[in-house]
Amino acid sequence: MIRKLKDGKYRLYSRKKDEKTGKRRNLGTFETREAAEKHEREVQYFKRH
Repeated sequence: MIRKLKDGKYRLYSRKKDEKTGKRRNLGTFETREAAEKHEREVQYFKRH
């Protein structure tokens, strides 16, 4: 899940909420949405291989 921050950057969050905190895990902050989407695809690939 990608959210735009106030400073114009994009942050990638995990899809599921963390059971302990009830929040989503920060998986990285990126300058562009394209970079965040690319990293999200890499994360999903890694989870299945």
